[in-house]
Amino acid sequence: MASTSLLSAEPQDRRAEKLDALAGILPLERRDKLATILTDDDVETLRHLAREGMGENSLRALASDLAYLEAWSLAATGSPLPWPAPEALALKFIAHHLWDPARRAEDFSHGMPAHVEETLRAGDHLRSDGPHASATVKRRLAHWATLHRWKGLESPLGTPAIRTSLRLAVRASARPRRRKSRRAVTRDILDRLLAICQSDRLADTRDFAILLVAFASGGRRRSEVAKLRLEQLSIEADVPLDPDDPNSPRLPCMAISLGRTKTAQADDDARVLLIGPPVTALREWLERADIKKGAVFRAVDRWEGLGERALTPQAINLILKRRCAMAGLDPVEFSAHGLRSGYLTEAAQNGVSLPEAMQQSQHRSVQQAASYYNDADRHRSKAARLTL
Repeated sequence: MASTSLLSAEPQDRRAEKLDALAGILPLERRDKLATILTDDDVETLRHLAREGMGENSLRALASDLAYLEAWSLAATGSPLPWPAPEALALKFIAHHLWDPARRAEDFSHGMPAHVEETLRAGDHLRSDGPHASATVKRRLAHWATLHRWKGLESPLGTPAIRTSLRLAVRASARPRRRKSRRAVTRDILDRLLAICQSDRLADTRDFAILLVAFASGGRRRSEVAKLRLEQLSIEADVPLDPDDPNSPRLPCMAISLGRTKTAQADDDARVLLIGPPVTALREWLERADIKKGAVFRAVDRWEGLGERALTPQAINLILKRRCAMAGLDPVEFSAHGLRSGYLTEAAQNGVSLPEAMQQSQHRSVQQAASYYNDADRHRSKAARLTL
């Protein structure tokens, strides 16, 4: 399938209008940039997948990866992505993104060529230094292969040559994996963030509820917090403060039906509970904002006017970073994912069993969830204290 030319302004305007329909998934601030990179065929593919009910996280990642692949192809070859892609182009992509830093120090022709790197940086497509993370390259190749299948084309991305080259390149690039948030938002940090949301300002009431709900519901992903709707909430019977003492003080309880998430389908009936302060905070926000239906968390302007549309996942991340800065913390060290890792870290430190914590966080991978428990245990371990 031939790619459409990107040189005419009229097709760009048309693509931008079509991308408006995906505004809830692809933030509007990126619409115009995506319209200059993606082809007409690309946009139609994304719209089709959105209509078919593809998960928002998956579609957002696919759109981002497709835009990067188009930008890289233009920079590296002077042409948009060809469909089907030749095997040589896939090999070139691997060579440009996974390379040996030691070899690069001696030979500047090794890895991504300078003119390709400069073009991608100028277009704000490339931000990392050094070879890419192997997980990022594998994901982009997987999405590239998936798009071939959706277009009814044979993909070259699963050939023995590609698999072997990828395996060797990953070994050579040797880039350590980084956490999505450098620091976890554990309870002590959460308390500092909540303390600066104590005012009568509507935005403070909203952010207080966002932070408490996101953490207490198992460290919900920023996309799940952003798309939360009133219809997903249900009031549950009050529960005792002490589960082993039915006569202890009662606390309000609320359930969140998660619907489709990164790891669950809409019909999985996944639910998590909120108990106590998060319920109170959420009720106060809904009452003050007079939200009767639709999106729970929305924009608040400087005059305390309430927007109609849901916050974007990026907005949830920016809210956390802004609150970190206000609390005297380095916002670079934190991201919204820190609430998720912080929940599991805090659960481990408080003796909550891994299965019980995973039931609330809705992690499907025991290995991934257990890594936070292992980190928490490691800091208390005697193994690293033998010289003390």
